[in-house]
Amino acid sequence: MDEFLRATVTFPAVLFTAALVVVIVFWLLVLVGGADPDSFDTDVDSGALGLGGVPVSVSASLLIALSWFFCVTGSVLLSGTDWPATLVDLLDVVVLCASLIGSWRLTRVLVRPLAKLFPDEPGPSRLDFVGLTCTVRTGRVDADFGQAEVTARDGSAAVVQVRQNDGSRLGPGSTGLLYAYDDTGEFFWVAPFDTALDPRG
Repeated sequence: MDEFLRATVTFPAVLFTAALVVVIVFWLLVLVGGADPDSFDTDVDSGALGLGGVPVSVSASLLIALSWFFCVTGSVLLSGTDWPATLVDLLDVVVLCASLIGSWRLTRVLVRPLAKLFPDEPGPSRLDFVGLTCTVRTGRVDADFGQAEVTARDGSAAVVQVRQNDGSRLGPGSTGLLYAYDDTGEFFWVAPFDTALDPRG
């Protein structure tokens, strides 16, 4: 145990010990909702290192943890030898370089299956419908009731809850404009729309 603790606070593992502490604290904050695991993605392009497909926080955490583990293991093995101190110091540098290269290669392998859990593009959002026209499918639309069919920009159709409070009449087959979304009620505010005014023709 003493050799292990000594290895964590001496060269080369000490270079990664502090970083590993930061990683642990970061993921603890993520668990309690105090940090976002995607918070670094806009600033760093991990794809250039072959570590893309997952949030930078995930690939960096793996890289740091593996580098630390390899360095500690190498240091413990070297400390058990009777080799001259100069040779051990030289081999410590070799362990550092080998740990970085090995952890980078292993991280590349590990992030490939993990990438399937992190799609490149966000899923569809109800806010994507705001600004689109819809076709009323119920006998009336008022402040308490109404449904309409809307076609998303990707061509998929959906039936959504709609409401209006301006007193205008929207009946079956009427065209409306979805101009806002109410998160609390989970419905869209709709207004009558004259297709003749549609600039798209």
